[in-house]
Amino acid sequence: LLGLLLAIAFSRFLHIPLHQWGDRHVLTWIGLATLVGMLLALGAVLVPAWTLARQTTVAAARAVVRPTHSPLWQRMWLDIIILVIGAIEYLRTASSGYQVVLAPEGVAANAVNYEAFIAPLCLWIGGVLLTYRLITWVLRGGAALLAGLLAPVAHGLSGLVARSISRQQALVTRGIVLVAFALSFAVSTAIFNTTYNRQSRIDAELTNGSDVTVTGPTSNPPSAKLAALRAIPGVVAAQPMQHRFAYVGTDLQDIYGIDPRTIGAATNISNAFFGNHNAQATLDALAHTPDGVLVALETVNDFQLQPGDQLNLRVQFARDRQYHVVPFHYIGIVREFPTAPTDSFLVTNASYLSQVTGYTGDETVLMRVTGSPATVAQRARAVVAGIPGAKVTDLGAVQRAISSSLTAIDLQGLTRLELAFAILLVTGSSGLILALGLAQRRRMFAILSALGAKTAQLGAFLWSEGFLMLITGLLIGGLLGMAIAQVLVKMLTGIFDPPPETLAIPWAYLALLIVAAIVSTVVAVLGIRWYASRQVLDAVRGL
Repeated sequence: LLGLLLAIAFSRFLHIPLHQWGDRHVLTWIGLATLVGMLLALGAVLVPAWTLARQTTVAAARAVVRPTHSPLWQRMWLDIIILVIGAIEYLRTASSGYQVVLAPEGVAANAVNYEAFIAPLCLWIGGVLLTYRLITWVLRGGAALLAGLLAPVAHGLSGLVARSISRQQALVTRGIVLVAFALSFAVSTAIFNTTYNRQSRIDAELTNGSDVTVTGPTSNPPSAKLAALRAIPGVVAAQPMQHRFAYVGTDLQDIYGIDPRTIGAATNISNAFFGNHNAQATLDALAHTPDGVLVALETVNDFQLQPGDQLNLRVQFARDRQYHVVPFHYIGIVREFPTAPTDSFLVTNASYLSQVTGYTGDETVLMRVTGSPATVAQRARAVVAGIPGAKVTDLGAVQRAISSSLTAIDLQGLTRLELAFAILLVTGSSGLILALGLAQRRRMFAILSALGAKTAQLGAFLWSEGFLMLITGLLIGGLLGMAIAQVLVKMLTGIFDPPPETLAIPWAYLALLIVAAIVSTVVAVLGIRWYASRQVLDAVRGL
C-alpha cells in the first residue's frame, strides 16, 4: 500500500496524468507487482519457519553430520543454461534487429517485441548465479589465495582471517552476490539511459540537420536572408546547403551541395557518415575535387564504381528547367548526412553544382545556436516570413516529431527516479547486508573481545570481510552491468538512425555509486566494531 501511494506521488514528478492509473494495462502491471510482492513477503516468513521446524527434530540433527550437497540449480548447471539461452537470444536480436516502428502494408504501427528483453534478463540472472558458484568455489578451496589478497588489510592475521571467511563462505558469498546484483542494476540502468538520451538527440540532429534549420524552394531560396539569419542573437554559425534532385540512371535521388571547408561549423559531421570512417579526409578530398561526388553504398554496388570513375548524372538546369547530363567523379561513400533520407543520396560541391545548373541559391540554411533553439527558431521565422514556402524547424520540435511510442518517453524524470533507487539499493547491499551478516556472528566477535583481542586485531576480521565483499562485488557488478548495458543498447540499432556506436558512460554517477558503497561499508564496519568492543559483557550474556 505504501508503495502504491509513493508511485502515485511520483507520478506528478514524472508528469503522468492521474487518470492514466485507470488504464487496463496499468492496472494489470500493478496487480502483478502486488501479487509478486505479497508472495515474496509470505515466503520470507514461511520458508525460514518451515526450515527451522524441520531442523528441530532429532533426525534432522543427525542429518547435519552427513556431507552436504550443492544446491539443485548448481547440480543442474542452471546458470550456464540461462546464459546460453541469453546468448542465443542476443545473437538473434543482433542479426534481425529490433524494430519498434513497423509499417505493414504502408500503414505505420507500433510494436514492442518482448522477446528481445529475454537476453538482458538471462544475462542478469545467469550472471548472478554464476557469480555465486565461482565465489563459493574460491572461498571454499582458496584459503591460501584469499590470505594473500587480505594481507594488506589483515597483516599477520591474514591466514586466520582467510580461514574464518572460508568457514563463513555462505554468508560472505551472499553479501558479495547482493552487492554485485545491486551494482549491475545501477550500472546498466545508468549507461542505458545516458546512451538513450544522447542517441535521441543525435537522431533528431541528423534529421533536422542542426539546432535550427531553414528550408525553402529553389525558386525562393532562404539563403537570400543568410546575413540576417547570422545576425540573430544566439546564432554561433549559419551555413548554406543546396538540396536538389538528380537522376542516377532511372533512379531519382536527393543531391546535396555543400562547402566542405565550412559545413562543419553549423552541424556535426561524424566519421560514421562516410565509408572510410574519416570525415576530415573525405571532406578534404571533396574540396580538392571540384566535380567530386559522394555516393551511397547501394549505388556504388549497383554500378560497380571505383574511386575516380566518371558518373554521369542528370540534374535540372535553370535556363529551361529540364534535366541534362552532367559529369561527376566518384570519390567516396556516404552513409548518412544532415537532413538526408535513409535511402540513396549524393553529396557534391555547391560551387560546381551552381556552376553547371545555373541555380545560385541555397535551399537550406543550417544554424548552430547557443541557448534555446526554439527561441532562435522563432526569431528566424520572423526573418524569412517574406519568403514564400520557407519553413523553420528546431531540434526540440523535430525530436518530438520523429519519436515513436517508445522513444517518445521522456526518460529524464524516470532516469532520476531509477538512479536514485539504484544508489539506495547499492548502499543497502554493501552496508546493511554487511552489517546484518556481521551481526549474526556477534558471538565470535564477543568471544574474541572477551579473550583480550585488541581493537586492531578485531578490526582485521571486520575490515577484511568488508573489503572483500565491497571490492569483489564492485568489480563483478561493474563488469556484469557493462555487459547488460551493451545488450540493452544493441536493441537501439533498429530504433535510432544512426545506431549508437559506443556506450555513453556517466562517470560522475558511477563515481557517486562507488562513494556511496564505500561510505555505507565503512559505517557498517565501524558500527559492528563499536558494538563488539563496547558491549562485550552484554553480548556474552545474551549468548
